[in-house]
Amino acid sequence: MNFTPNPVAFVIPLPFSLFGQTSLPIYWYGIIIVIGAIAGSFLASIEAKRKGIDPDHVWNGLLFVLLFGVVGARLYHVVSDWAQGDPLGYFSRDFQTNLINILNPRTGGLGIFGAVAGGVFGLWLYCRFAQVKFFALLDAAMPGLALGQAIGRWGNFFNQELYGYPTDLPWGIPIDAAHRLPQFASLPETTRFHPTFLYESLAMFVVAGVLLYIARRWDSVLKPGDMLLLYGIFYPLVRFFTEMQRPDAWLFSGIPVAQIISVFAFVICSIWFLYRHTGPQSAPRGTGTPRRPPTTTTPRKTPSITTTTPPPPKPETKS
Repeated sequence: MNFTPNPVAFVIPLPFSLFGQTSLPIYWYGIIIVIGAIAGSFLASIEAKRKGIDPDHVWNGLLFVLLFGVVGARLYHVVSDWAQGDPLGYFSRDFQTNLINILNPRTGGLGIFGAVAGGVFGLWLYCRFAQVKFFALLDAAMPGLALGQAIGRWGNFFNQELYGYPTDLPWGIPIDAAHRLPQFASLPETTRFHPTFLYESLAMFVVAGVLLYIARRWDSVLKPGDMLLLYGIFYPLVRFFTEMQRPDAWLFSGIPVAQIISVFAFVICSIWFLYRHTGPQSAPRGTGTPRRPPTTTTPRKTPSITTTTPPPPKPETKS
């Protein structure tokens, strides 16, 4: 690969000025995120129908999921930037500008952990409003969520972000000078970098397939909320290892915060899942204290009544 992609797909001219701009650039990042959301929702609708849930609930709830997912993703990203010294100046401007920049995804990135948390909250609100079983719909959405992440990661490719350390491997990607991290600014132009986004994308395609297989193969033994717990096991595992190729990671005491969150999520979800299937609650519903098997007792013999036949009368003898 010997080219760097253009992050802008096309430009829409505006008849009026919007925030001082007379044109609206449409980025590949946003297009791919939307494609991932639609593909994930389509898969979720198929799973919902298989579970006996009206697929329309998936598409109706998508608005809630996207709205709160974007807010959660932005908050996570802004907090991470604030913890690293506010390099994009989210908190160094006036309040109105700060609020617009914080809520506007076009001014920065999105954090997956915040997006998942916000999306789950949005789905919960929709289920409360539509009177749908929350965990049933959430479980149907988990394979689609993984698929959406796998597709959405390609938006990072067009933004020339989420890349790793320099590499000589044949699948290394170039990063132009404007998008290089400060520690890589002095490297030769021909330097190639690990495509971290690709590693996570491929891994999430695998996770989506595994979740789909489990949901269909062991549907009879899964409990409501199990698919969420399985996602909470698989994705943190993927994120923990891909974070090793994140030179721009948000650090706490020298450890990437995403790895800390991943470890906590992996441990909690694993223990919770095992407890649900091996602990006291693993018994099927409706089974209480096992009944004592009936004891077999030998029936008491009743004394038999014997009837004796009286002897026949003796014949009379004449004297």
